[in-house]
Amino acid sequence: MDDIEEPRGPRGKGNLPFPYNQDLSGVLRHLNRRTRWGCDRLANDRTTAAFLAAGMRLLVRHLGPGAQRRVSSERLLLGSLSQRRVAEEFAGNPHPFTRHGNGVSMLRDRWVRHSDFVSDLIGFAVWRENYRPEFREQRAANLKRLVHGPDFVRAVHDIAYQHTAEGVDLPAVRLGLALMTAAEGDDEVTRIISTMYADYLGSWKELYAAVLRERRLRLRKGLTLDDLANALSAVNDGMTLRAMGDPGAGVVDHGNRRSLMGTVALAVIHAFLEPDDDASALTLEQAVAAGFDGGSY
Repeated sequence: MDDIEEPRGPRGKGNLPFPYNQDLSGVLRHLNRRTRWGCDRLANDRTTAAFLAAGMRLLVRHLGPGAQRRVSSERLLLGSLSQRRVAEEFAGNPHPFTRHGNGVSMLRDRWVRHSDFVSDLIGFAVWRENYRPEFREQRAANLKRLVHGPDFVRAVHDIAYQHTAEGVDLPAVRLGLALMTAAEGDDEVTRIISTMYADYLGSWKELYAAVLRERRLRLRKGLTLDDLANALSAVNDGMTLRAMGDPGAGVVDHGNRRSLMGTVALAVIHAFLEPDDDASALTLEQAVAAGFDGGSY
């Protein structure tokens, strides 16, 4: 029956909340079906969405702000996401998610190995649609401020604060940071992390390219858009991790709605970019050497 050709799509999921009502055929990669059609159909099944919802609640409970207990990434994957716990959470699903039936057997029907379910749940959790329902609207507003706004510095500070402060509270961000510490030697985790960053940085690079074009800026000789995106992303990851682990460090100042991320972002922008009409043709290293000791690099 799996060999019948039929269009893909989130059929019968219209009353589920976002993003469970979206097409998940490109997100879930380990479903127990022989054909692409069968996997796509199962990816958009209401019961599959119900298991993802149950797993996400467990992730929020153990990784979200005010988590009930702190666990290592290994204990998280082997303990709090066990088949028994997922099945129990499935049975407690709120409306309109499915919650009836033998949770363990239905889970095994979809994912033969429990590690396959965990991999798909992680892929879904770090999927960009899970970050914020208003993700695209916020990106458009940020682009408008950075490209056309009258106060570029204020815009960078505001966006950096918002991005870092929200990241601290998002289980998807927390999970992504936790997984990076366990990625070495695990091909599947490495693939998930790589896919997450390719998608995430791709959207930011589009924004940066538009800012450079409209603000008539250029990257210093020897630097690329990938360098700029990776530098700002790495700084943001570090700031978010520090804010989570050491809230008293002052990395995020909620009272003044500022973050150290904004200051460092401005420093990176100032170092990496030059005005089109006043480019020095110096590399970053040459510019620093000239400024500090008058020499050349």
